[in-house]
Amino acid sequence: MKHARRLVAGTLAAGALALSLTGCGDSAAPTERLAGKTAQPTPSTPSTGSAAPSPAPGGAGDEAYRKWGLTAPLQYAPKPAQKPQIPKPGAGKVPVIDRIPVPADDKVVFLTFDDGAEKDPEFLKMAADLKLPISMFLTDSVASSDYGHFEKIRDNGSASTINNHTLTHPNLRTLSFEGQKKEICGQQERLEKRFGKRPPLFRPPFGNYNDDTLRAASECGVSSLVLWRVSMQINNFQYAEGSALKPGDIILAHFRGPSELKGTTETQMTTRMLQRIQEQGYRIGRLEDYL
Repeated sequence: MKHARRLVAGTLAAGALALSLTGCGDSAAPTERLAGKTAQPTPSTPSTGSAAPSPAPGGAGDEAYRKWGLTAPLQYAPKPAQKPQIPKPGAGKVPVIDRIPVPADDKVVFLTFDDGAEKDPEFLKMAADLKLPISMFLTDSVASSDYGHFEKIRDNGSASTINNHTLTHPNLRTLSFEGQKKEICGQQERLEKRFGKRPPLFRPPFGNYNDDTLRAASECGVSSLVLWRVSMQINNFQYAEGSALKPGDIILAHFRGPSELKGTTETQMTTRMLQRIQEQGYRIGRLEDYL
């Protein structure tokens, strides 16, 4: 998977590789216990929100970075003049993307947060102050108890987005085509009803998928299946390959709290993640600007 043209062909290996990262498959992940912690949705009024502009360098307040433990302002990548070429999938399937094919000298990475179990008010302040462009992949069974929390992140001026991470977070490989379609389409419908828009992006729980997943996602109106190459742990990154970020890396983090992070808060974990990005000289891009 060294070249963009081989991206789709290599994603079955990427799916297996993703499992070696302690992402959704981490024993500490709240979704490991989703079956016993299904949340009850809170009735709410659909909100479409307005299309926010893409974040630009200097979008955050001048002093915001100090407030959240950074020693320098974050650098943001502007929307590219032209989107990278993503290889086309087979007929009736969606493309699988685990790294954005950007030029080797374009040091940009992308923030994605999964699940939705933790709903920390301090993180709302942090995301708004720093104008973090986050692609959120929400699981209904844990996020729906307060979808308004994630709506606030979407609407804070950062151009963050809400995407699909299934209804109940199953291992999709264990389900039939119809079972997978129920999980994916069901969450598409719930998110559309709640937020006024069907999400274009989908992430399979644990990074697990097969051909049925790609076909089901396509039939559910998904445009891309998004994996990752780097996952954020409590203090540091874990890499699928090598020991440093690479241009175009999609970073996986989770909406987690102290009980899953050994006493660390979501904001502390995010500060460390942003510090690691800065230390390696990378800018933060908005994933949807490149897809």
